[in-house]
Amino acid sequence: MTDRIFSLAALTVLELSPPAMIEAAARAGYSHVGLRLVPATLEEQHFPLASDPELRRQTQARLRDTGIKVLDLEILRLKPDTRVADFEPILAVGAELGGTELLVAGNDPSEARLTERFAELCDLAADYGIHPHLEFMPWTDVPDLHQAMRVVGNAGRPNGCVLVDAFHFNRSQSSLDDLARLAPQRMRYAQLCDVAGPVPADMDEILRQARNERRFPGEGDADLIGLLRQLPATVPLSLEIPTRQLLEQGVSGEQRARMALEKARAVLALV
Repeated sequence: MTDRIFSLAALTVLELSPPAMIEAAARAGYSHVGLRLVPATLEEQHFPLASDPELRRQTQARLRDTGIKVLDLEILRLKPDTRVADFEPILAVGAELGGTELLVAGNDPSEARLTERFAELCDLAADYGIHPHLEFMPWTDVPDLHQAMRVVGNAGRPNGCVLVDAFHFNRSQSSLDDLARLAPQRMRYAQLCDVAGPVPADMDEILRQARNERRFPGEGDADLIGLLRQLPATVPLSLEIPTRQLLEQGVSGEQRARMALEKARAVLALV
């Protein structure tokens, strides 16, 4: 178990700048981090790595000093008006920072167009050694694992992958049977957290929980053991566990990152 890659996701410690996040990850015992190059929402705190050369320089220096590596880059959205070529500067920055995996959201109701754009993005990303992962999320136009598998399969690109996030897997009521049919090479990393209680009827509440109140592994009701047993045995695990309540109680980003890693290791030991 000691060689399993654990990566600290940006959403877990969104208040930290990339250099501070890298330092926190190193002290907490991670080997990798995920960097948010494009904000997921207009409201969230964002550090503009893609457009701030000085911030990139500081980030590169922290990566060198700590030995921490970059696992994934986020978040690109495929929308009806997306021009995939416009993403090239983001991919270039991500590659410069050492990222090899890319988180992609599907926000286009036309599955045919979404599939075409995902294939185009895969082709563009291949030049940078980057693997786009289509993440299914209940409130997007790719709401569950089954549809994500279909889009990525139909896109037919060797570097196209599916991102399995334990929260979305649970809230979309995706099945372990479907996951068993997903080829291991289509999963180059996964996101781990826990989730408490039944699936809310209100999509806004699902979204609120996803962005603000997830649980540390082992502290919720998700079948994480079943999920982890179905994932490739050595797949890197990105710990994406926003806990706004702890943040507001004054628990530091480093402390929360440490708690997440300890809980994840404890659950993984049971697999």
